[in-house]
Parts: sequence; structure tokens; C-alpha cells
Amino acid sequence: MKIKIDKFVLAIIVVIGISYFFPQWGSKESQIPLKTISTIGILLIFFFYGLKLSHDKLKAGLKNWKLHLLVQTSTFLIFPLIVLGFYPLLQTQEQEIIWLAFFFLAALPSTVSSSVVMVSIAKGNIPAAIFNASISGIIGIVITPLWMGLFVNDTHTDFDFHEIYMRLIIQIILPVVLGIILQRFFGQFARKYNSKLTLFDKSMILLIIYRSFSESFSEHIFSSVSLLDFLFLLIAVLILFFIVFSMTEYVSKKLNFNKEDQITAQFCGTKKSLLHGTVFSAILFGNSATIGIILLPLMLFHAIQILIISIIASKFATRNLI
Repeated sequence: MKIKIDKFVLAIIVVIGISYFFPQWGSKESQIPLKTISTIGILLIFFFYGLKLSHDKLKAGLKNWKLHLLVQTSTFLIFPLIVLGFYPLLQTQEQEIIWLAFFFLAALPSTVSSSVVMVSIAKGNIPAAIFNASISGIIGIVITPLWMGLFVNDTHTDFDFHEIYMRLIIQIILPVVLGIILQRFFGQFARKYNSKLTLFDKSMILLIIYRSFSESFSEHIFSSVSLLDFLFLLIAVLILFFIVFSMTEYVSKKLNFNKEDQITAQFCGTKKSLLHGTVFSAILFGNSATIGIILLPLMLFHAIQILIISIIASKFATRNLI
């Protein structure tokens, strides 16, 4: 089987390489207003998200409540509880930061575009995938900061719930609501140029990643992360993915889901959003120099989930042909 390497994953690797060799453009001392540009970009991303949000598909998806409950439980409860089980084992501050990065990954909502695309390829329940991926992002605005607020203070990072939720309201909720309100005027435009808007989303993610890693490289945060540590992170991410993937499969069968619903449960219940991760990291951790390490497990997970789910989706797609 020929494995295609996702172009966006390659772009992330290139951007990290640029931030390593040229961190001065994204450092705190830089004269380039990357923070302002990324903030405006975030506002536009969620405004366009509101323009594209389908009311009819969301309403249609409400009927399959068992599937939705499993996906959201997997996303916001099973993932965090698995990582939470390792909290008592922490002994050093370095281990605590790495654990916090994994917990941040675990507390994030599911991703929208890739979940729906993969479910479509695998011939799963597409309307349910659209519903779960969309509602997950909305739930995550509330749940992710609540989970992170339990532990982020331990890393001496300022964490003011009032300020954080105000930022989330201003940068995410208000643009989405505005997009929904203006959908009758510009919804057709957003759907027509969806591919270009997706390119804009990815460009903003890459910009945020560059800025985050530039600050971390400037502060020499990664000097404590060895090759062995990196391999450990990669293995840990793989184990986390397969545990949740297997658990959603097991529960789906116990609930007597058909194959289409099982595919949707497994694909949507194991995804984590890089878009929300990069946005939330900027809001939750502010100007912390450790933000690069915080994003590292998420980016590894993003690459792995695309690779593995792509292979599985292709396999599922041929099941009716055998």
C-alpha cells in the first residue's frame, strides 16, 4: 500500500525548521506584529466557520444521541482521564510540563474538516460526523479551559478564568455568532470558496506554530528535550491514540452500532483539533516560553492521526467491494 504524506504535516515540519534557524522574526523582541496578525486571523477563521455552519445538518444529527454521547465522552472524558492517571507519577518540573502538554492535547475538542473527510472516505455516517465535529468545537470552548484550570497553575502560569473566557468569547464565540447571523448574505460565498478558506485556516495555524516555536527556541526551552525524550513522546502519543481507538470500537460494538456509526465513533472520537490547540494555547498560556513544548505532543498526534486514520479509512472503504 502506498502511503501518502500529508502536505500540511510537511508544512508544519518546514515551519518548525524555519523557526529554529530564524527565531528572531517570531521572538518577543521582533518588530513584526505576528501576535496581532494571528489574533486577527483567529477572528476571521471562526467568522468563516460561522458562515459555513450548516443548521440543517446539525438538526439532522441530533437524532443519533448514543453515537454523539460516545464521541463527546471519548473526546472530553476518556482522553483526559487516561492522561490524568499518570499525574501521581510526576517527580520533576520538566516531567510536569511534558505531562501538562499531554493533558492539554487530551482536553482539546475534535477536529472538523479531517474527521468529516476521513469518515467520508471510509463510507461512515457523514451527517453524524459533521454534527459531532461541529458541536465538539463549541463544547471545547467551555470544557477545555475548565480541565486546564485544574493544573495549569502548578506551572506558575497566570490562569484567570474571567480573562480567559472573555478572550474566548471575543476571539471565538462572537465571530462564530456573527458568521451565523450573516450566513444568509455571505453563506453561499463561504461555501463557494471553501477550499481557499481552508487554506487560510492552515496558513494561520502555521503562523501561530512559527511564533510559538520561535519564542521557545529563543528562550532555549527545547535544550532539555533530548532525542530519547522525543522518541518517548512519539511512542506515548501512539499508545494514547490506539487505546482510545480500541475503546471506542469496543463500546460501539457493545451498543450494537452499525458499521457506519462505528466508523464515525472511532474517527471522530479519536481526533484532536490542531486549530483549536494552537488558538487555545495562545489564549490559555499567553506569552509563556514553554508554549512550544505544550504544542509538541499535539503536533505529533496530529501527524499520527492523519497517517493512521488515512490507512484505516482506505481499508474500510473497500469493505463493500470484497
